[in-house]
Parts: sequence; C-alpha cells; structure tokens
Amino acid sequence: MSKVLARRGRWSAYKLVLMQAAVAGGASVFFFAMWGVQSGLSALAGGAIAVLPNFVFATLAFSHTGASSAGKVMKTFYWGEAVKLLLTIAMFSLVFINFKIGFMPLFVCYTLALIVHWTAPLFFKQSKVG
Repeated sequence: MSKVLARRGRWSAYKLVLMQAAVAGGASVFFFAMWGVQSGLSALAGGAIAVLPNFVFATLAFSHTGASSAGKVMKTFYWGEAVKLLLTIAMFSLVFINFKIGFMPLFVCYTLALIVHWTAPLFFKQSKVG
C-alpha cells in the first residue's frame, strides 16, 4: 500500500512540474515571438530555474512513504528542500555569470512558474484514498 501511495504522490508532483514546464515553455515562446531570441532564451532560463529544482525535490521527497519509514520520509523532504534551494541559487548564479540575459523575461517566467506551483492544487482534482 505504501508503494502505491508513494507512486501516487510522485505522479502528482510530476504532473505539477510538467504543468510548470508547459507554462514556462509557453511564456518563453511568447517572449521569443514578441522581443526576439535573447528574450526567449532569458525566459527559458527563468523557467528552467523554477522547474528543474522542483523536479529534483519531487524525486527526492517521494522516494519513501509509509508509517514504518516516517523518519526517512521527513529526512528526504528536508534533503529535497535543501537541494532545491541550493540548486536554485546555483542556477541563478550560473545564468548571471555566464549568459547575457534580459532580467525582465527571466524573472517574469520564473515568477509565472512559481505561481503555477502555488496555484496548481486549486486546479487538480483531488481523489480520495480509501
């Protein structure tokens, strides 16, 4: 039963990350069409900075489940959140150091992806267990 719950939780988290990636990709295409290649790539970088750490978190956080491994569950959530934060900082640093980017497209797309993450539970159908 716990494997089923872990798989269900992981699938829900991956759906959320996929939704974020779709919004970030759409915003990148919009910036590319309206303002050119540099804006499109900047928006794509902002979306990647939001989406990739969330994917890593989802993978780590839902690797264990169940009452018998409650300690492991908490430990993987903490590790997942720490890795997510460090990965976000590292990705922002790499983008700022190595690329000539537009700040507005980068932060708009990053913010859009975060808003999707925060509001997605309002749109997902909640299924009852049991």
